[in-house]
Amino acid sequence: MGSAATLKMESNSESKQSSLSPWIAAKHEWNERYGDLISRARNWRIAALLALLLALVEAVGLIALSLRAKTVPFIVAVDSIGRVVAAGSGEQAPVIDDRMKRAALYQWIQDLRMVITDPLVQRRSIDRVYSMIGQGTPAQVFITDWYRNNTPFDRARTETVSVDVRTVLPTTSRTYEIEWTETTRDHAGTVVGSQNWKGVFTIAVNPPTDEKLAHVNPLGIYVVDTSWSKVM
Repeated sequence: MGSAATLKMESNSESKQSSLSPWIAAKHEWNERYGDLISRARNWRIAALLALLLALVEAVGLIALSLRAKTVPFIVAVDSIGRVVAAGSGEQAPVIDDRMKRAALYQWIQDLRMVITDPLVQRRSIDRVYSMIGQGTPAQVFITDWYRNNTPFDRARTETVSVDVRTVLPTTSRTYEIEWTETTRDHAGTVVGSQNWKGVFTIAVNPPTDEKLAHVNPLGIYVVDTSWSKVM
């Protein structure tokens, strides 16, 4: 009896397995045909999502960096008559108004035309003059020729010249007419002559972009053309 029951159970099991085998075979065939495609499509979607997230993170980082980064300009402080007394970095760019331009030209004419006995001070005044001349401009050629024919170091051996700027008047947005008086003295301090001069000066404004330029020309005002004559 036991042996017969065992044989019957094995027969029923084989019959059940035989009835399920077509479904199992179909499942195996489905997995073989489409399972790899489904897996690759899923991996592609995951890779695309990761790339999108990475691009989004980079975009957010660039936006945050652009909002944080900013150019730090230079602030120029002037005294009551418009002379430059200090310069440094600040949060807002200085507005170069007409008063600042006139003050810069006022000092520039004094540096250009004065003659003093101290060679170090004279050299510094010449350096300041050239720091406000546009490179390769007619003004550079004109001033260089004038210095060559009127060397202040040679003149300082016998005389000094003080400069009194009387007026600095704008004739256009870029051109100024300047009048000044030069007083010549000998080494004893005696006045040996006085002359009146008038000149026309054309300028360009190019604010400094780094600290080095801000130290030598904080306002970024450059003389690009010039001419003058003696007033009789």
